[in-house]
Amino acid sequence: MWWGVASALLANVFYSTGFVLEKRALSGLPPLSSGQPARVVRLLIGSPLWLGGSLALAAGFAAQLAVYRTLPIAAAQGIFVSGLVLLLLLSAVVLGERPSGRERRGVVMITLALLMVVASLQDSDAVGGHASAGRVLLICLPALAAGLWLYWAVERRSRRRHRLPTAGVEYGVAVGLLYGVSSLAIKGVSSHLTTRGIGDAVFALLGSPYPYILLFTAVTGLILSQTALQRCRASLIVPVCTTVTCLFTAALGTFVFGESLPEDPLRLALRLGGTALAVSVLLMLPRHDEPPTPAKELAHEA
Repeated sequence: MWWGVASALLANVFYSTGFVLEKRALSGLPPLSSGQPARVVRLLIGSPLWLGGSLALAAGFAAQLAVYRTLPIAAAQGIFVSGLVLLLLLSAVVLGERPSGRERRGVVMITLALLMVVASLQDSDAVGGHASAGRVLLICLPALAAGLWLYWAVERRSRRRHRLPTAGVEYGVAVGLLYGVSSLAIKGVSSHLTTRGIGDAVFALLGSPYPYILLFTAVTGLILSQTALQRCRASLIVPVCTTVTCLFTAALGTFVFGESLPEDPLRLALRLGGTALAVSVLLMLPRHDEPPTPAKELAHEA
């Protein structure tokens, strides 16, 4: 169990570092458009700083595989979301972003919510294994469709004139759904990892939906997430995305992989209460950035 906790904390460091490096690189690139995926990829791979951020995210992915081998899904998500604190610190120091007081309070409440989820865990909690392909697709396909539709709807509304600039909440929810599906696929891949019968394990993995889901979410998530990250503050869009991903994975992954909820009333209340609190905070976050006041505009011009 403690090996899984250490791997989750390490994944947090890699993910937070990767997102901040990518955001820093995106600020120096021409405007990206999700409607021009080939151009987006060409610009991204031409940026050494962005490639460094992507390597950090890849290291986080490797650590996440180890986490899912040793911890229940709900436990893993609780630790992953605690990385939001590190992300806020890095975005303030490296990117100069200043989240509003409302957003800072929201992150504190989200952290509290997921600490409640972690407190509901015990060493005896079972780690789920394989899941049927039908059950996986039943959960993943509607979530992918919802995420893509929401992103498209936000893109369409953003083109309207005289519209307030979006803070990134809707973008974060849309990308979070895609990454939630990806997280379930990572869990599925981890269940096939074995040091015995490697050939059979690879054959079984290729016969499952997981590698194909991972490929789709990797390509689509790359285009959508980088476009959104360039337009919005990392200190808001990444916490929203992470919260949606973790809640989606914890709630539906528990069902898909057959990990039962706690039977003890206190532990059950902590897990369900923490989930409800995180969702409530997410719904209360502002959807638009405040337009700059004349004083701020003059200071910026000076």
